Amino acid sequence: MSVGVPVNTSSSSQLPAATTRRRVADSQEDHCHVSIGGGGNAVVYVPDEEEATSCSSLSDGGGGGGLSSCCPSGSHNSYVVGFLSLRKLRLVWMLMVDNKSHWTAAIAKNMRSATNLGRVILSLLGIIVFTFFLIVALSGGQGRRLHVEERHEFVFSIHPRNNVEKVIQEDDSSSSSIQLLLPQRKPIPEIWNQPDTGNYRKCLTRPKNQRPIKQTNGYLVVHANGGLNQMRTGICDMVAIAKIMNASLVLPFLDHSSFWSDPSTFKDIFDWRHFIDVLAEDVNIIEYLPQELASIKPLEKNPVSWSKASYYRNSISKLLKKHKVIVFNHTDSRLANNSPPPSIQKLRCRANYEALRYSPEIENLSKVLSSRLRENNEPYLALHLRYEKDMLAFTGCNHSLTSKESIDLEKMRYSIPHWKEKVINGTERRLEGNCPMTPREAAVFLKAMGFPSTTKIYIVAGEIYGENSMTAFHQEFPNVFFHSTLASEEELSTLKPYQNRLAALDYNLALESDVFAYTYDGNMAKAVQGHRRFEGFRKTINPDRQRLVKLIDRLDAGLMSWEDFSSKVKKLHGNRLGAPYLRRAGRAGLSPKLEENFYANPLPGCLCDTSSDEQQQQQPRSMNRFERPSLRAQSLR
Repeated sequence: MSVGVPVNTSSSSQLPAATTRRRVADSQEDHCHVSIGGGGNAVVYVPDEEEATSCSSLSDGGGGGGLSSCCPSGSHNSYVVGFLSLRKLRLVWMLMVDNKSHWTAAIAKNMRSATNLGRVILSLLGIIVFTFFLIVALSGGQGRRLHVEERHEFVFSIHPRNNVEKVIQEDDSSSSSIQLLLPQRKPIPEIWNQPDTGNYRKCLTRPKNQRPIKQTNGYLVVHANGGLNQMRTGICDMVAIAKIMNASLVLPFLDHSSFWSDPSTFKDIFDWRHFIDVLAEDVNIIEYLPQELASIKPLEKNPVSWSKASYYRNSISKLLKKHKVIVFNHTDSRLANNSPPPSIQKLRCRANYEALRYSPEIENLSKVLSSRLRENNEPYLALHLRYEKDMLAFTGCNHSLTSKESIDLEKMRYSIPHWKEKVINGTERRLEGNCPMTPREAAVFLKAMGFPSTTKIYIVAGEIYGENSMTAFHQEFPNVFFHSTLASEEELSTLKPYQNRLAALDYNLALESDVFAYTYDGNMAKAVQGHRRFEGFRKTINPDRQRLVKLIDRLDAGLMSWEDFSSKVKKLHGNRLGAPYLRRAGRAGLSPKLEENFYANPLPGCLCDTSSDEQQQQQPRSMNRFERPSLRAQSLR
């Protein structure tokens, strides 16, 4: 599939344009009409009555396409000929002919004297130069003609786009005027508008008093567990924990025994050299454990989930100093969301958003596919449709599935020992808002939010479960793409056997989308929405599933009209579009699992309100730990 898009000179679409006017008196300018096939750029020529007949005859013979020739410029290849106006040229030479007898006598008289020969030659040259400039002056304005250049049957001009419209109008004073309509962007439909970012900007600057890395207390070996995004956030926590314990971190090992059984290593998915370089001032990261320590039996430890920094600084650091090498077999959710100090919070973000860059192969293909989705400057929506077999089996959700498909999910749930919950009422769970939205529910939701049926939608997911699950979705939105349909077999040849590498590709396309929506609060949804917040609060739609499914059930039962349904859906999600807000902390006595995840919303911690800087200059005030002065980042998208 080709990525580049040639200039479409046959496009009939016209964009609304700003208007630039240029008035030229009839006595000063004559222009030749140049028509460009396919609605391209053109130069307008307004002939007077004497020239109308000759110009029309010439232009009629120009053919139907390309650049049509007309009076007075027989060919656009000659600059001088392009300046000649037949009427003005005739006038000049008539004056010369009328006076030729006087010129002849004067020349003959001067020629008799050899002393005047030089003067004669100079006079002749002066006449020629004067005649040339007279022609240029009388042709008026041809020097301001827009430059049109033809190359390989495409027309290029000084304008950024080729659909420039020119209209001739006459005003009441009977003087000719030219109206040039310049291209202008179409107004962005409201549904694609980005949320207000306020004065929040990235702030990841290191503390001024940060000490250089000294001799470490030992080596930390980590085995990340779970899918790609669970491993990604876990690795960021391990970077922060290594900093807290003053430990050297060995490049992480990835999980090969999860549901996907992907054998990819850290180096296969991430740009590992970039990872080491970015964090060089924070943590000593090494490729392999030193040879002298390879024979030592390490201490294996599973740290307590949601632990505070003091747990690692005190308890685990003592074990590290004693055993020199410690191994963590689980990395997910091992550090609290809100209690670490600001420098550690910033380090978690620096690891996630700056150091953990995917391999060049994945990054390059992501750019190609993103450009492909944006052909013709059209936006696209990325939808994390988590309606996959493993998630449905884990949650026990089977709404809209057949009896056979529901039984298959139940068998899978019982076959996996570490899935503790076996007996699940899928209907109750759906009404509680704890089920992934079905493809049909997702289509109804997007339509109610105002997305037209022509919207390009990239599905961020693996294989959608259910034989007929996507039928209703395709009926509402036919322009649906997966990585398997957007990329060629050759482009995916090195990634297709590895689910984690494909997930990395999906991650990037979701991150770069104009709008991101997700149907379940899984690890990818949390990781992507947090990254989009960090990159400037890019529009991210978070459906209120509990209320939404009840509205959909009322709509299906005929208890409300479509207009009423759409109005309620839009109102319900007016403040769920990715605008800034402070991360919600958990309440005392409740599980940290109920807190908002740090990586889903890195505010506060990695985003700072820069308006406070101006207030501090005017009136000093005390700051809390989340409001540190920061360097202004570049304008966010």
